Parts: sequence; structure tokens; C-alpha cells
Amino acid sequence: MTLYQTTFENFNKNYMGSAAMAVIGQSCLGGAAAMYVLANGTSVMQMVQLAIIVLACVFANTSILAQMKHKVIFNLIILSAFLSVFFILLNSLVL
Repeated sequence: MTLYQTTFENFNKNYMGSAAMAVIGQSCLGGAAAMYVLANGTSVMQMVQLAIIVLACVFANTSILAQMKHKVIFNLIILSAFLSVFFILLNSLVL
């Protein structure tokens, strides 16, 4: 089994707890990413980055609240976390 499959099975098995922790975790990570983006200014480029982060976090939280399929929720949480980490690294190391 792949890491993705194993992690998804654990997420699916403990959905209620995992979803609650995911909301808290990805919201905090998204907030940190927003802080790093805004630390570099408020130009159009930073606002685009901020919009991407906010939309990714909103989609992940909304998918949980809308009780979508667990696989969709899991994928959106992964996407949100990946984008947040990407923008944190981009703004702390590159920009």
C-alpha cells in the first residue's frame, strides 16, 4: 500500500476526529502562510498569493461542513496544507 492509501484509510476510519483536527491544523497553517505572505508587503502579487491560500483553506473547511465524500475532503486538506507550506517557503526563502 502507498502512503496516500494508508493515510486515507486512517483518516476514513477515524473521520470525526481527523476532520476536527484537520480544520484546526490547516486553518492554523493557512494563517501562518498568510502572515508570511503579508510580511513581504501588500502588492498585487502578495494579494494573489493570499487569495489562493484563503480559498484553499475555505474550500477544505467547507468540504468538511458540507459533508462531502471523505476522499474529496482528504484531497482538499492535502492541497490546502501543500499550498500553505509552499507559500511559507516561497515567502521566507525566495522573496
